[in-house]
Amino acid sequence: MHVVTSEAGAREHLEGLARRCGVATSYVGWDQLDHEVGSETIVAVLGSLGIAAATPDEIAAAHADLDDEPWRRMLPPVTVATEGSRATFAAHVPHWNPVHVWIVTEQGQTVHPDQCDVWVDPREVDGVLVGRATFEVPAGLAPGYHRLHALDPVTEKTSQRPLIVTPRRLSTADTLLGEQRWGLAVQLYSVRSARSWGVGDFADLADICEVAASSFGADFVQVNPLHAAQPQAPIEASPYLPVTRRFVNPLYIRIADIPEASDLDKRTRKWLKGVERDFFDENVSAEKIKRNKAFRAKMSILELLHRQPRSDERDFAFRSFRRREGKGLRRFATWCALAERYGPDSPKWSDQLQDKDFVRRKRRELADRVDFYMWLQWICDQQLAAAQRAALAAGMDIGIIADLAVGVARHSADAWMLGDVLASGATVGAPPDGFNQQGQGWDQPPWHPRRLAEAGYGPYRDMLRTVLRHAGGLRVDHILGLFRLWWIPDGKGPADGTYVHYDHDALIGILALEAERAGAVVIGEDLGVFEPHVQEALAERGILGTSILWFEHGPYAPIPPESYRELCLTSVTTHDLPPTVGYLAGDHIELRSRLGLLETGEDAERARDTRDRDAILGMARQRGLLSEGTELTDARTVEALYRLIAASPSVLLGVALVDAVGERRIQNQPGTNAKQYPNWCIPLADPDGEVVLVEDLASNSRFAELVAALNDAGIGRDWD
Repeated sequence: MHVVTSEAGAREHLEGLARRCGVATSYVGWDQLDHEVGSETIVAVLGSLGIAAATPDEIAAAHADLDDEPWRRMLPPVTVATEGSRATFAAHVPHWNPVHVWIVTEQGQTVHPDQCDVWVDPREVDGVLVGRATFEVPAGLAPGYHRLHALDPVTEKTSQRPLIVTPRRLSTADTLLGEQRWGLAVQLYSVRSARSWGVGDFADLADICEVAASSFGADFVQVNPLHAAQPQAPIEASPYLPVTRRFVNPLYIRIADIPEASDLDKRTRKWLKGVERDFFDENVSAEKIKRNKAFRAKMSILELLHRQPRSDERDFAFRSFRRREGKGLRRFATWCALAERYGPDSPKWSDQLQDKDFVRRKRRELADRVDFYMWLQWICDQQLAAAQRAALAAGMDIGIIADLAVGVARHSADAWMLGDVLASGATVGAPPDGFNQQGQGWDQPPWHPRRLAEAGYGPYRDMLRTVLRHAGGLRVDHILGLFRLWWIPDGKGPADGTYVHYDHDALIGILALEAERAGAVVIGEDLGVFEPHVQEALAERGILGTSILWFEHGPYAPIPPESYRELCLTSVTTHDLPPTVGYLAGDHIELRSRLGLLETGEDAERARDTRDRDAILGMARQRGLLSEGTELTDARTVEALYRLIAASPSVLLGVALVDAVGERRIQNQPGTNAKQYPNWCIPLADPDGEVVLVEDLASNSRFAELVAALNDAGIGRDWD
């Protein structure tokens, strides 16, 4: 690719086009310095957006096309308005032709919007003089998914497009104000029970919720993303690199809780009990989790159970589930059946997925497998629903807080199902920061901003709706990506990317709409480098932010917890850091140094980390929360830090289960792969390296002492 960069004028024209397309030409990094984005990166990212910009002629043509594009449409692809706002939209017809515009609401009512007294000069587009009429979205229109309709009575041309009205503010946030609640942050796969098959499951989740609520007074359990991985082993270990964000990983199914399991013949039930017993050694092992062994065993038995006759009531429930999830479920199940046969990365069939005849033919040929994968999702849905019911029945106000990953793997079900709504030629990640000074590449294709809008945000809405169905809350990983996302062109390193901006009013608004309908709170993980207005915009819409004790630093000293945000989930640590004991000991510095992830050198990094750590410990000592001479790895040090965050006004406090039981090992090191570190494969264990099972939690003295420390600080319900 030849990029014209020899003249300042060429760069200026390129920057002008990039800004129109939401592509950043410079940014402020974690070092607070301005960084200019290279022209080659800008051209490549514009190419991923479908805009050729390698020469002055291409840049000029792109500008002209952007000028004309809205005038070619009778109605905009989608109109997103905030409840009560004075939003407008334009209708285009040949100049002097009248246009009739009306709205059909979600409830089927017809509403006529007022035309604004706005004159816009007509424009010649493709040889036709086109006029514009501007209309105002009625201020009293209720939040929901409506339809805009337009008719040109002269040409008899019609158009209809989505009109989405979003809540001004998510009301679930306001129900939290005035009382501080706490809950557990759990990596579900890592917490096993005596009946698990080497990996924590939905029944374990229900039991964790019950123990946390009834024994300790917790109001929520926040889990890792439960999105589906590959349909056959080996499966991806990272819950943040799924094949779809809409559907669920059957790895978490509890086999014994499927009603058809009790209908098996005596011999098969005995064999099934034997398989369960064989996994007990895995459950009590502190070594690396054997996901694939568990997945293979479960899938073989799930196939057997799928063939078992179902009662009329359960068969009706399965059919109802299929109808509700519709085409999306069927397409996902078809992808699973094809990926199972050919391999998810195989070029033998991935290109053929664009051939509708091929897909229809294979769907018929693999009808039983397609039905099997739809059935798996039904079982997941039922068991997740049961876990949330158990949480609420145990007294939790919120229950399960689900987690939404940033994106999906490049060769994935979503990459096929969503088509060009996901951009090609680039993946997402993060620029260099304190987590990883070389930047991070996540190998996930990003939403294409324009094509997502042209799809009426339907794929985004459907994903949110499914994830929220059986949850009292949703944590959105890297919610900054709804404002701007770091795109890395193929062939470039993470540091050679740039930001692409999104219509955050639309994305945040639809998130609020779906959460409002689900009655769920939303927590945005807003850590890292972000623009100043981001946290304000989230708070205005009733979306909680995230505060981590170690990151709450001013220019010279830690920020006092009393100055933290109220609308926030505050924690001491996060899954991308070691448990608190390990963090205090500097385990993360040793690991990053060993893996070559430090740019500043280990000594300099340790000095900076020790300075920041000691400043926070000093604040705890000044408040009488921590005695002088207490060892860094002592449980009392961890308790003091949780007492410290309890002084914040934040409505939610997150207690990492690893801290509650004294685990030290790092669960995930950002920017590394499985060959470098066993990310997402560390089972829950105590300070002595002994596995902690779900059955052990209620009697765990360290857990009880940490909760007692929170209660002494005035947090939580009476649970004695």
